[in-house]
Amino acid sequence: MFMAISQAAFTLNDTLVKLATGSLGIGQIMLVRGLFATTLIAMLVWRLGHLRPFRKAVSPPVLCRIFGEIGGTVFYLIALAHLPIANVSAVFQALPLAVAMSAALFFGEHVGARRWLAISAGFVGVLIIVRPGLEGFSAYSLYVLVCVAFCAFRDLATRRIASDIPSTFVSLLTAATVTLSGGLLIPFTGGWTPLTLPLILTLAGAAMLVLTGYQFIIQCMRVGDISFVAPFRYTALLWALTTGYLVFANVPDLPMLIGSAIVVASGVYTLYRERVVGKTRPVAETTGSATAVDGL
Repeated sequence: MFMAISQAAFTLNDTLVKLATGSLGIGQIMLVRGLFATTLIAMLVWRLGHLRPFRKAVSPPVLCRIFGEIGGTVFYLIALAHLPIANVSAVFQALPLAVAMSAALFFGEHVGARRWLAISAGFVGVLIIVRPGLEGFSAYSLYVLVCVAFCAFRDLATRRIASDIPSTFVSLLTAATVTLSGGLLIPFTGGWTPLTLPLILTLAGAAMLVLTGYQFIIQCMRVGDISFVAPFRYTALLWALTTGYLVFANVPDLPMLIGSAIVVASGVYTLYRERVVGKTRPVAETTGSATAVDGL
């Protein structure tokens, strides 16, 4: 239940951000929403006593994580502004597969033949959703794939961060840096648009939803079996299909549904196989709470 609630919060955040993209550039959204989110996360970090000296936290893995987060946020927002929210969510569900593949290629982690087949099937599902070279193809779908690559890099870097640095403090550093990056991008993404009260409330609500999502996902990871609760992250796709239809009147076509089903099935099977073989660091743990980007 906690995992499903966290995914609902993240998806509703995406919905509010997508609504804001009709009036604001992505740089301004990153800045304004980021100011709210960073303030809320800072309050949480202070409340939990997770503040650490800045110089201790700034290390190559943390810097790599921040770089991946910034790239993932920018490309995700661009895709979200131009694609149905369900399509963006469906392609983004390939992130655990990308992390598993990258861990095998760059960290030398063992991935058996069955999991390689599941990973391959998952990316076939992504191709069905994206439909490169066919009618219905949108170049913005490739932006989601670039976002997945950045987020996989982020998650692999996260695994190299020293264990004595709280994850909430790392999230605070990341959110603050993404917020500053948004300010720098404003001149290149449409400039500054005067903010109205509805837009301010929309972005403030998005920030609250991000914090809510992280709170629930942290709780479910603490009290639940990771391999059991991780597949419930795919409920994000159900929420995205629902909000896409109710808010934006987007009706998914058959290829999108088939591709999504393949991606979800391959991801769940990969998690199942890792539980069977008894890996100490399953894909569910390598991605941790990274079902959304801190910048979003």
